[in-house]
Amino acid sequence: MTKRELWEKAKMLPLLPGVYIIRDKAEEVIYVGKAKRLRTRVSQYFREGVPHDAKVTKMIAHAFEFDVIVTQSEFEALVLECSQIKQHQPKYNILLKDDKGYSYVRVTKEAYPRISAVLQKEDDGADYIGPYTSNFAVREMVETASNVFRLPRCNKKFPQDIGKGRPCLNAHIGLCMAVCGGKISEAAYQETVRSAVHLIRRGQADILKLLRQRMEEAAERLDFERAALLRDQIAAIEKVSRGQKVVRSEVDEQDVIGFVGTGSAVCAAILRFRGGRLVDKREFLFHDTQDIPALREEFLPRYYLEDNEFIPKSIAIDELPAGAAELMQLLGETRGAKVRLYVPQRGDTAHLVEMARTNAVERLARESGRYAREQKHLDALGALLGLPEPPKTIESYDISNWGDGTSVAGMVVFEDGKPKKSGYRRFRMKTVAGTDDYASMAETLARRAGEYEKGAKGQFGIKPDLLLIDGGRGQVAAVRDALAGTALSGVPIFGMVKDDKHRTRGLVSAEGGEIVLAMHKGVFPFVTSIQDETHRWANDYRRRMQKGKAYSSTLQSIPGVGPATVRALLTHFKTVTAVRQASEQELSAAKGVSVRAARAVYAAFHDEETDAGSETDG
Repeated sequence: MTKRELWEKAKMLPLLPGVYIIRDKAEEVIYVGKAKRLRTRVSQYFREGVPHDAKVTKMIAHAFEFDVIVTQSEFEALVLECSQIKQHQPKYNILLKDDKGYSYVRVTKEAYPRISAVLQKEDDGADYIGPYTSNFAVREMVETASNVFRLPRCNKKFPQDIGKGRPCLNAHIGLCMAVCGGKISEAAYQETVRSAVHLIRRGQADILKLLRQRMEEAAERLDFERAALLRDQIAAIEKVSRGQKVVRSEVDEQDVIGFVGTGSAVCAAILRFRGGRLVDKREFLFHDTQDIPALREEFLPRYYLEDNEFIPKSIAIDELPAGAAELMQLLGETRGAKVRLYVPQRGDTAHLVEMARTNAVERLARESGRYAREQKHLDALGALLGLPEPPKTIESYDISNWGDGTSVAGMVVFEDGKPKKSGYRRFRMKTVAGTDDYASMAETLARRAGEYEKGAKGQFGIKPDLLLIDGGRGQVAAVRDALAGTALSGVPIFGMVKDDKHRTRGLVSAEGGEIVLAMHKGVFPFVTSIQDETHRWANDYRRRMQKGKAYSSTLQSIPGVGPATVRALLTHFKTVTAVRQASEQELSAAKGVSVRAARAVYAAFHDEETDAGSETDG
């Protein structure tokens, strides 16, 4: 439909609340919004003479059709909007990401869980608390929790290593509960870890109340040893609290939010207070927009509801969004308790809102030069490749193989000119036999397209604007043929070719035309950085695979141990060293490992040790 036809259609909509879904010519959802009055909101997009910011202007230019879903209330419209955005991840709805690396608190799922600070979220079954933008703050939280609750920080495996050797120095100086000594039960340890996680998640005031309650209950049961331990934990937390000189909130559990905009971008800054103490700051940048009220209205439900972000009991903000009452109701229902969303008029909280706005101003000032530089590179690359607009999302692929014919592929993502590490993916070849880069690249992209067509979440659910392939015309042609007829068939594809010194030389198309990059000073280092990062990522996966293969071959050389048993052992124990140290009973307890196989593995390793000892003694 033309813009005029869309406007005529919008004029026929009812003056009722609901959700509108805008699609492009390919029938892909590009924007989802809610409205108190559908006719008023939707028609303003397509009426001639109505001014819009850069983002909305681009969206309207790509709009071809829209649908609406009428609801009974604004609250229902808000709920439906959140679910539709989460399902479709529309291109022109806001992206809640900035260029900072996030840090997490990792809590393993095992009999004796461990808590640690990590930089990336892995698919390893562990629980992750976060994300936090401050790696220092995460390390401090983990260190504080470990000190207060005397959690072990050694490399011993429990329960395997209980009773083996003496407790370490940390146990002697009171920094570790000495699980290895066998005096701490599994249930008591898990309760302690839960308390540590509670401290990290909810802050000091909440855990102090809980610990005092537990201490009183222990004393009533005449369990004085347990009561004394809880008393020491309370004292340790209070000592830490007295030593912290930080900005504080009047409310123990509160987020403080401020929005600031320039002529081309808006920044949302969030100060997170737990236990009345400032524990983290998050900032989100939105380019090509200056409509702060519209951004505020869309941002808040997406931030708190889309990624299961913790919802505090109080949210102080510089200005209430449209539909604030419905948003408070939805946040309260999600949290399971009342949530207050308000604009403080005076006092310390009002000063904290100004502090959030000041942080947003500073971030915009820092980013203005860098964004302009990165956008300039994308503009130049788009013009060089003849793209209709600069590529926002670039995916790059490389194949890495080794001597036995095994191949793997690495996929890296650049978004707005910056690496998006949460989108990186790896592929192990399933159908290609031997070393065949063309076939391997074709399989990789065919699987990538298949994931997108299945409606996958995360990076696989995003349609890239440009595909860069490490290789020449042959690799590009193989990918083009593999994507023919798929939902990614229209994405531009170029190969990154290198010179005889293995340096980036240019970009080639499937037809064989080459664009030499040396004469394009801005694009050359940008494409080189993408190619180098893709090569590093693919090679790192290949090295890990080789290491894992070496581990597997060590176990598979044991008579009576096959590939299935090897996989079961490594899944359970993670490393061959842990398998070597396990008892026969522990080996047979692993899922998928028979008693006979466990006996063979135990005998193989312990016979080796006996033989080695005999040779030494001789």
